[in-house]
Amino acid sequence: MDVNSYGRQLTPAEIDAKAHREFVGGMWDEIGALQLDFMRGRGLKPSHRFVDVGCGALRGGVHFVRYLERSRYHGLDVNASLIEAGRKELRDAGLGDKDAQLLVSDRFDLDRFGRQFDYAIAVSLFTHLPMNHITVCLNRIARVLEPAGCFYASYFHAPTRAHLDPIEHPPAGIVTQFDRDPYHYSLDELRWMAPAQLDVERIGGWGHPRGQSMVAFRRIG
Repeated sequence: MDVNSYGRQLTPAEIDAKAHREFVGGMWDEIGALQLDFMRGRGLKPSHRFVDVGCGALRGGVHFVRYLERSRYHGLDVNASLIEAGRKELRDAGLGDKDAQLLVSDRFDLDRFGRQFDYAIAVSLFTHLPMNHITVCLNRIARVLEPAGCFYASYFHAPTRAHLDPIEHPPAGIVTQFDRDPYHYSLDELRWMAPAQLDVERIGGWGHPRGQSMVAFRRIG
């Protein structure tokens, strides 16, 4: 799902210069560590199988790979150059032997991993995707979650359906729109996009420095 400028492939020279860290939004250390802290607080253990949807260059992935047991981290992204940058980040961090499973897909083909997951996360993904892409993502994630497994996704919150006016989100002052990137969504809209197998709960604030909220999609049945 090649949207916005995110589909641009970084060159090897750019990857060597760590340009990917800004390409995925910067705040590399802060937001990377935040993701692991949040998931540990939600029950993630080193033995769990975990998938990072829209993993990018592994801003959070480096932290998850270090924490999880070998072969338990899985990352999927549309941008092949960012996956390569993520592999380099792992090597540079001395984590090349942790057997992180990384895939490139433009259709959220999570079943290609060939396993079910206890937990999943998507940070700064729904903020850049239109509804039809999110709907595909949620339907695909529902197929690969263990019973009672949970997928956490960050998003910009809107108070009502079809909130057409721009919204400014503290503390960073990011302005979101209903019909253009960066997008905002109401909880009702997220529930409408989710398949029946997923129960939807708004978590709200989780310390994201740009004011993104968090929502939980838990597998039922």
